[in-house]
Amino acid sequence: MRERVRDGGGFGEVAAYSRAVRYGPHVAVSGTAPLAEGRVLHPGDSFLQAQAAIQKALDAAAELGAVRDDVVRTRLLLAPECDWKDAARAHAEAFAGVDPANTTYYVGGLIPEGALVEVELDAIVEPR
Repeated sequence: MRERVRDGGGFGEVAAYSRAVRYGPHVAVSGTAPLAEGRVLHPGDSFLQAQAAIQKALDAAAELGAVRDDVVRTRLLLAPECDWKDAARAHAEAFAGVDPANTTYYVGGLIPEGALVEVELDAIVEPR
């Protein structure tokens, strides 16, 4: 059975995607920007934006039964003006001891404007 989390931001409905999906033991979280109430949090701060995006992604995974220790892969998507060292430091603080597989990319830009980082993650959980 497939379970989904929608975040109600509107873009998921327009583009037909979910914030997170659980299918069996696999939980996948879509690219998650540091947003609250439709606005980018911590403008210009790569570290705080990465922290906020990671937490938002972990919260979506938690709605489907995954915890931090279940995370097996992460992806950091960075806007050109993002400081990759700050984003990597936020990732290290969040996932120290879990040490998931990770890929970090610089991309041409992110939606919404002002977002410096998006986070994707995958987790494997015990079957229900």
